[in-house]
Formats: sequence, structure tokens, C-alpha cells
Amino acid sequence: MEPHGRRPAQGWLGSALVLLAALIVYLFIEEPKEYEEGEAQPGVLASLREVAADPDKSGLRILFAIFFWFVGYSAVDAFFTLYAKNHLGLNEGDGATLLSVLPLFFVLFSIPSGLLAGKIGRRATISIGLITISLMLVLLYVTPAETLLTGIAPLPLVGIPLEEGGARMLTLAGVFLIVAGAAWAFVNINSLPMVVDLTSAARIGTFTGLYYLFSTFSAIVGPNLNGWAIQLMGGDYNVVMLIAPASMLAALWLMLGVRRGEAIAE
Repeated sequence: MEPHGRRPAQGWLGSALVLLAALIVYLFIEEPKEYEEGEAQPGVLASLREVAADPDKSGLRILFAIFFWFVGYSAVDAFFTLYAKNHLGLNEGDGATLLSVLPLFFVLFSIPSGLLAGKIGRRATISIGLITISLMLVLLYVTPAETLLTGIAPLPLVGIPLEEGGARMLTLAGVFLIVAGAAWAFVNINSLPMVVDLTSAARIGTFTGLYYLFSTFSAIVGPNLNGWAIQLMGGDYNVVMLIAPASMLAALWLMLGVRRGEAIAE
């Protein structure tokens, strides 16, 4: 049972970190004072209409791709602990620990993903990430639960104990999640730069708003859609590992039609 005072302490810590981040941005991030004279700075809705009217459709395709891959990611993020409990037979704590390798390796591969995009292009890097993460999630779906919990190697902190009092181990499921985390970095790190490079410097703010509009809308739609699908399948949480790659592959199809958004040469 969690100690009574721990949750308030976590709330204070989270609040302090948010305030610290805001202070760092205020003190150390310098914004340009002037944009090109005479260039209009439309709002988010005007920018959305502009993107929709563009004959190229690259902007519209990447925005909907962002929506679909965040729907897929939210399926894993929101329901993995229940998947681990109901499908793998783990307790909630070990399920959360098992998932923790995904964001850990997302962080570790953030810089390499940007470097790779500089070599082969953002669209190619994102496409590789979408294919890889889809494959890892399908493997989680088709591999039997007992096989997923096969111990691979000792892994302190983010490994899970396979027996009472046993050492923490990296499991086969953990390996799949590690690769998925690295692949998610390929996707997520390069998506916002693609969106802002669709436009001029004066409109970066509004196009950033479009990015967050679609990603936030997916965070609203995704858990509801995924929860409905789980109920439809009689509470089978393993179906999450089919819903997520289906969304990722829809995003991949959209990305294949994107023709702009690569880094602009100085």
C-alpha cells in the first residue's frame, strides 16, 4: 500500500519542476525581435485552412500522420499496465517498470535520431521508425505471454523480477519495448521540425500550434477509441498491440505522400 503522504509529495515535486522549466525558458531562451516586414501572421485556424487548400497536401498529410501515430502510441501508453496485468500476469508495479524502458530508450536515441535524419532525411527516418515500432508491437501481440517473460540478462532498476525475491531481469518483452522506444524517437523527434519547416519564420508559432492541435486531439480520441475496442473484444488487452501498429501504419501511408518539410539548407 502506498504511504498516504507520497502522492502529495509527488504533486509538489511535479509543480516545482514545471515552474523551474518555465523559469529556464524565460531566462535563457531568446526570441527573434522582428520578422520579415509585411508578412502576415495568421492564427491557427487560418493556417489550417491554408494547409488544407495547399495543392501539395504535404502539410495536411503530415498533420494527420501525427494524429494517427499518437493515437497508436496512446494505446500503448494508457493501457500497457492493464495489458501487463491481464495478459502477462504481472502486477501493476512490474508492468509500469517493464514499460519504463520505452521512454528511457526514446530519450537515449533522441540525438541519434536527429543525426540520422540529417543524413537520410526526416521522412525516411520517420518511416523507418514507424515500420520498426509497428513490427515490435505485432511481435508483442503474437508471441505467447510465457515467452515474452523469458529472462534475457540482468537489468537493475528497469528490469523486472521473474520470481519472488529474484534479480531484476531484462525480458524478451523488454527487448521489444527497447527497440520500440528507439523507433519512437525516430518518429517523434523529427515530426515537429518537419511541420515548422513547411512555412516561413513568421508562421512558426502558428504551425507549432497546428502540431499540438493534432497531437492533443489524438490524446483525447485515442484512449476512448482504444478503450472501446478493448471492451468490444471482451476485455482482451492484447488487442492494444494490434490497434497501435494499425494506427502507425496508417501514419506511414500518409507520410509516403509528404514531399516537403525536410531541413532547409543554410
